[in-house]
Amino acid sequence: MKKLLKTVNDLLPTGLLVLGAAAVSVGIGMFCLPAGVIAAGGMAVAGGVLMMLGRRSEQG
Repeated sequence: MKKLLKTVNDLLPTGLLVLGAAAVSVGIGMFCLPAGVIAAGGMAVAGGVLMMLGRRSEQG
């Protein structure tokens, strides 16, 4: 049970960021579809950069 809670605790922030980015992209896409696609791409790039920086800081 503790291992499950630790796994959920580790994955929850990433899942929330992905869901938030999807919600923003869909909202922008309802206004203008190409802008929603561009926003999704920008958020994907930003998320990738943040993940790389996080791994680098974990490695020391």
